[in-house]
Amino acid sequence: MRQPPKRLAQSAGLVLYRRRDGKLEVLLVHPGGPFWQKRDDGAWSIPKGEIAENEIGIEVARREFHEELGVTAPEGEPTPLGAVRQSGGKTVHAWALSGDVDVTKTTSNTFELEWPPRSGKMQTFPEVDRAVWFDVDTARRKLLPAQRIFLDRLEEPR
Repeated sequence: MRQPPKRLAQSAGLVLYRRRDGKLEVLLVHPGGPFWQKRDDGAWSIPKGEIAENEIGIEVARREFHEELGVTAPEGEPTPLGAVRQSGGKTVHAWALSGDVDVTKTTSNTFELEWPPRSGKMQTFPEVDRAVWFDVDTARRKLLPAQRIFLDRLEEPR
């Protein structure tokens, strides 16, 4: 008997932005856990999370923002930035939202992982270990390569 096609993973996230001293800044998050500990350039992401079947993308983006940062996304009308496919096959949908959050007050949810591998010891790690405001040029270097297009779209005249 033939299996139905597997649904490809999809995520939804927010590109929170603000202007400081005339410069555009975006909020990025660094993944927590031992695999990402020593990675920096090309390892950061927009706050995002997986869309389950029948969920609405922008609602997922707002929920995941809260889960990963421990603060509610600012109010406002988000602007769709489209979608990109990452190298692992996941499609990421993003929305731009103007606002500000104090990154010193952020706290992430956590996950458990056997670490070190095959040790039998479970450890708890934050899903996000840092949230930082970056100017767009620095953010472009920090972001996962597939997500950099969101910065281009954010800077396009509307």
